[in-house]
This record gives sequence, structure tokens and C-alpha cells, in this order.
Amino acid sequence: MATEKIKLSKDKFMPAVLDAAMGEVINKPSISFWQDAWMRVRKNKAALASIVIMALIIILAFTGPAISGYKADAQDLKRTNLPAKMPVLENVSWLPFDGTKTLPNGTEVDVYKQKNIDEYHWFGTDGLGRDLFTRVSKGIQISLYIAFLAALLDMAIGVTYGAVSGYFGGRLDNIMQRIVEVISGIPNLVVVILMILVFEPGIMSITIALAITGWTSMSRVVRAQVLKLKEQEYVLASRTLGSSNAKIIFKHLLPNLAGVIIINTMFTIPNAIFFEAFLSFIGLGLQAPLASLGTLIDDGFKTLKLYPHLMIFPAFFISLIMICFNMMADGLRDALDPKMRD
Repeated sequence: MATEKIKLSKDKFMPAVLDAAMGEVINKPSISFWQDAWMRVRKNKAALASIVIMALIIILAFTGPAISGYKADAQDLKRTNLPAKMPVLENVSWLPFDGTKTLPNGTEVDVYKQKNIDEYHWFGTDGLGRDLFTRVSKGIQISLYIAFLAALLDMAIGVTYGAVSGYFGGRLDNIMQRIVEVISGIPNLVVVILMILVFEPGIMSITIALAITGWTSMSRVVRAQVLKLKEQEYVLASRTLGSSNAKIIFKHLLPNLAGVIIINTMFTIPNAIFFEAFLSFIGLGLQAPLASLGTLIDDGFKTLKLYPHLMIFPAFFISLIMICFNMMADGLRDALDPKMRD
């Protein structure tokens, strides 16, 4: 069977005409480092969901008392230990928001009807008749306040200390690192007890205890990065042009460490929240009438079998906050760390 001959035109063998000017054309818009990082965070669904959830929790913490209409310290002995009851959700049988309680014999009773109460308490009430939704909102406020304040102090002290130690090096670095090793060897609980002996148990003693021992890990991370970056060409050029050491550290080195600092700060916040909750749970934290998530969990734990709602709601929120901050930190690490780029 004869094959057909395919005729090719001479145009197909002509060299391509290339426009040299098109080689310099930028097809995509240029973006900054932070814009690129935000694009990467948006691709991380878990980190993006955590940001949204944390924003809702913070809004709830500051608007909760206004929404509920109750004060956090308002007591009403006629409304002690009421179960949770929430509008609309009270009609959903499988959700614990209908205001009923199961007696030991297995029967369910509507506690609100028994006590002739027409108002709603979304998370129920505690043993003194205080609205638990309002107290949880206030507890989130105090826990986040302590955590963010401790994180800011850690960042301010640790970043400055680590940058100075790594930049100057030599004998000064050796002395400063020995001090860090001594402070790191002191348990946080011992520092808290000493602070309680000096100050009264409360926000001040917890914050100072966290500030004394919490900055060491940040300083070590910053020192290691400064040791690597201080030999770069732009630092040498700045030193040659007569820039002072302080200008080189705070204008050239620290901006390049912003990603590392933010990531470590994000991991510091959940640790501070957990530490405050632990201290409050063992009785070394906030004292009445102040309430944090740790004190609420401690109060609920004492009556867990009889009134489980007193512990379930604060425990749920502290778990959610811890998970969200860790997921956000993971997302920021992937977005800001060049080694993690795909």
C-alpha cells in the first residue's frame, strides 16, 4: 500500500522571529514578601479557619457580657446550677441546650420550669447563680490578656537580648549565654511561688513569672539567626558606611528576622495560656472574684459528676484556643520560612 507524500511549506523551516524587548516584560505583578506570605497562608485551610475562629472568639470575649445582659459577678441564689438553655437550640433534642437535667432515676426534668425562670442562660449558671456564659467571656478576656502580655514581654526582652548577644559575640556572648542557662534551669513554678510571696496571687505575679523565665527560648533563636546574618554582605556594607551597631541591629538584622520572631511568638501564646490555666487549677492563679478559664475549669472539676456543664464549656474554649493558635503558628511557619516553600 503506497504511503501518501506530505508536502511541507518552506515557511515551516524559517527561523523564528524573536523580539528581544519581550524578554524584559514582567507578565505577573510584583508582590512583597508579606503579600507572598499571606497568599501562602490563604492556601493553608487549617490556618485560615483558625484565624477566623480566633477572631470570633475574641469578638465573643468582648461582646459576651453585653449580649447576655448579665454581670460576671452578679449572684442570684434562686438560679444556682441551672443547665444550659439557648433559644432555637432548645428545640434540638440531641443538643444539651434545652434546660433539662437527668435525675439519678433516669427521668428528665426542666429545671427552668421548676424554678419559674423565664430568662435564658446560654451556658447555665454556677453554684452562686452567676451566668456562666458571661463568666466564660470574662475568663477568655483575662486568659488572652495574660498570654498576649507575656508574649510581648518575651518578644521585647528575648529579641533584644539575643540580638545583642549574637551580634557582638566573644566574651560578652559567652557571659550572656551563661546567664541564660542559669535562668533556664529555674522551674517556672518556683518563680511563681516566689512572686506570690512578694506580690498577691493574681495577674501581676503570673505575668512577672512568665516574663522572668519565658524569654530565654526566644533569645536563643534570635541569637542563632543573628550569628548567621551578621556576616552577610549588606551588614558589611552598612558597617563600612559608618552605621552604628544599634542601627545595624535594629534596622538591618531584626527586620530580616521578623518571620522567625512572629512564629516563635505565636507558639509562646498557647504555652502562656496553658501555664496560667495550670496555675489557676492548682490554686496559685487568679483569686475570686476574678475568673480565668483555668479558675472556671477548677470550679467545674469539683462538681463534674453533678453539674458537668460548669467544666465542659470553659474546657471546650481553652482547647479550641490552644488548637487554633498552634494551627496558626504552623501556617505562619510554612508561609514565612523559606525552607518550607514548595
